Amino acid sequence: MIRRRRRGISGFTFLLLLVAALLSGTFMAAGGAGADNAPRHVNETVVNRPGLSGIDLKGWVKAQVRADKARHKRPHKKQPEKPRQKPTATTPAAMAAPAAAAASPTTLVLYDTAGAYGHLGELYAMAAANLAGHFGDVTTKPVKEYTAGLAGSYGAVIYIGSTYYCCTTPDDIPAAFYRDVSTTATPVIWMGANIWNMANSVGVAQFTQKYGWDPTTSYYEDGGSVGTVTQVTYKNQTLTRKIPAGQDAGVLRPHILTGTGHPAVAQLAEGLDSSNGHTFGWAVRSSNLTYIGEIPFAYVSESDRVIVIEDLLFDALAPTTPERHRALLRLEDISPDSDPAELRTMADYLYSQHIPYGINVIPVYKDPNGTYNNGVAQTVTLAQRPDVVSALKYMLARGAVLMNHGYTHQYEAAANPYSGVSADDFEFYRAHVDAADNVVYDGPVAEDSTAWTQGRVAGSLAEFNAAGLPKPTLWTTPHYAASAADYKVFAINYAARLERSLYFSGTLGGNSAGPNVFIGQFFPYTVKDVYGTKVLPENIGNYEPDPFNNHPPRLPADLIAAAKANLAVRDGVASFFYHPYLPTQPLKETVDGIKALGYTFVSPTSL
Repeated sequence: MIRRRRRGISGFTFLLLLVAALLSGTFMAAGGAGADNAPRHVNETVVNRPGLSGIDLKGWVKAQVRADKARHKRPHKKQPEKPRQKPTATTPAAMAAPAAAAASPTTLVLYDTAGAYGHLGELYAMAAANLAGHFGDVTTKPVKEYTAGLAGSYGAVIYIGSTYYCCTTPDDIPAAFYRDVSTTATPVIWMGANIWNMANSVGVAQFTQKYGWDPTTSYYEDGGSVGTVTQVTYKNQTLTRKIPAGQDAGVLRPHILTGTGHPAVAQLAEGLDSSNGHTFGWAVRSSNLTYIGEIPFAYVSESDRVIVIEDLLFDALAPTTPERHRALLRLEDISPDSDPAELRTMADYLYSQHIPYGINVIPVYKDPNGTYNNGVAQTVTLAQRPDVVSALKYMLARGAVLMNHGYTHQYEAAANPYSGVSADDFEFYRAHVDAADNVVYDGPVAEDSTAWTQGRVAGSLAEFNAAGLPKPTLWTTPHYAASAADYKVFAINYAARLERSLYFSGTLGGNSAGPNVFIGQFFPYTVKDVYGTKVLPENIGNYEPDPFNNHPPRLPADLIAAAKANLAVRDGVASFFYHPYLPTQPLKETVDGIKALGYTFVSPTSL
């Protein structure tokens, strides 16, 4: 058996800037094959970055900016006593939900389907619904199907304004929704566009008297452009917002009013426009309405402003939730090819620190082209490596939880997209590397079906049994990529997935925009997602000491900084992974730093 230590190109997870929605449907990844034959072993988060695939966001941005400029040019009635002011400072009382959440909170997620980019609404709705799935049952519905009184049947309502209703795109939102938002006690979270249409529908004076700001004179631009909003401050945490040049539709700047009859507006999060130093209410609340000036599900990272909405959902759905911060560790890409001594070293360290953890095991190691075996094809099962199995049992006896990480973590003899070797490549999805060193998602494998996927799962579980290991109850998809049908198979066979996942167009409404159109997402807490599956969080990424392909190293300090940003989630988990072939010291530094922030390490099974 040839033992090898993977090179640094294998481990890097996310840039501080995580370009999550590349417009051609590609995701940035490690570069093409190197000049030598050294193992690549690219890990999950290198190739799967949360965000959008198959969406022309550049076109959407241009359309939104154009529509906002047109709305800005239209005359509007002047309202009395409207000097601009900074929203009131956030206080615990201001942060509280305006109405008590239901004992078993339910959420209604409404989304746009109209216009040239109507398919974008469903993707964002899935992201919102997944987060709301942490709290209870979720109903999703195109906003055009809203009927009067529906909001009052739910613990909270989320509307995602992804289609800008203006100019050539008529308003698709029923007047009943505008009216109900303004009269219900149900907490409403509104993200993005069309809040000005609500004000016009119910009456600008009525809106401003209840909410204290005027959407009809609020725009995405500041000084003639959308500016460069680079950060959002929330609960004393500075969160990142990094959008590629020319791809930023901006953030709506609420026009806060003062004077008789205008209530105070609580600023929940503050945006900073680094182009001019201006700050503004990125998220504001008054009465039952929480407004967020953009849809924060694209271009996200581990320390991104998406953390704000992840926490604000507690205000609407579980306002009495106490502060609690847990941490979760898993050891990644263990296979019959792993070094038993390295596994035991990791087990001894974690046991000495009383840290429970998950171990992601690939039960069959394949190198079909002999890439790392002198040109000789190689297949090794766990049963054929009793020393590895013994090390795994040693880990299980010292706090580890066995997890299933695919069957072979590769696809046939194909470069998918790298070497065809286990842990290097995708198993359930096809991909290739383009000339610009991007990983391009091509779609599910040709054989993809419920029966094919079930066959691989059954084969995987049989290998664990043959090796005398317990049946894993948790699953992590190789490179975090599979089809919607695959995810449903995993749900039948495992209690939960621990991973980042893809959510495909057509899942909610049945009308797919294409088989490779999806949104990727990670979570700071356990959710029940739109596939009906329990998903455990992985939101911090992993350690990688070496730069490659224009990516900087990701060091313990970077993981600790991401954990610190996630302290803003009042009951969140800092979940990360580590490769056991790497030295123990960086893991020690990461663990110590996360503990120092107040996190308590827990077992995956506790979530």
